[in-house]
Amino acid sequence: MNDSRKENILEESIDHILSSIKDSLEELDRHKINEAVELISSSDNVFVYGSGRSGLVGRTFAMRLMQIGLNSYFIGETNTPAVKDGDCLFLVSKTGETQTAIQSARIVRERVPGAKIIVLSASPDSSLVEYGDLNMIIDIANGDEKNPLAPLGTVFEDTAMIFLDGLVAVLMEELGEDVEDMKDRHPILV
Repeated sequence: MNDSRKENILEESIDHILSSIKDSLEELDRHKINEAVELISSSDNVFVYGSGRSGLVGRTFAMRLMQIGLNSYFIGETNTPAVKDGDCLFLVSKTGETQTAIQSARIVRERVPGAKIIVLSASPDSSLVEYGDLNMIIDIANGDEKNPLAPLGTVFEDTAMIFLDGLVAVLMEELGEDVEDMKDRHPILV
């Protein structure tokens, strides 16, 4: 493949991903933002979970929550405590059928009735959303799974990442946090 073709593919891919993200975010139910902010900011601890690339998105979200002063954990880490009443479980799963996410939701629902569950998914009719106290659905209609410009879950994961970063900005405002506060909590003291 020549350099010109590589550049064209890169440009097409970026354009497709950005336009798909924009379309997906425009379809997101903005009315649920207030509820998400309330659930997260009022929780004693926020537990985040996702598998694969959704898990990577979840990890970045958990890190930002910690940096804005919330007690946050990623499920599966060795230092993650048990979920208790007053906590929030935030699950990221494009399909809503990831068995480890469903199992986490089921266990929390059965054993910790005072915990709240937030689901971020692209699948409004999935098994996972049945457990959600709040379900936030990312419509990825333009994110064709077989499109080589954005294969598999690319559009969902990138959209989820941008949405969650925006949600962090809302939480910062709600909590009265700023960038200097975040720097003080950054693990390498930037």
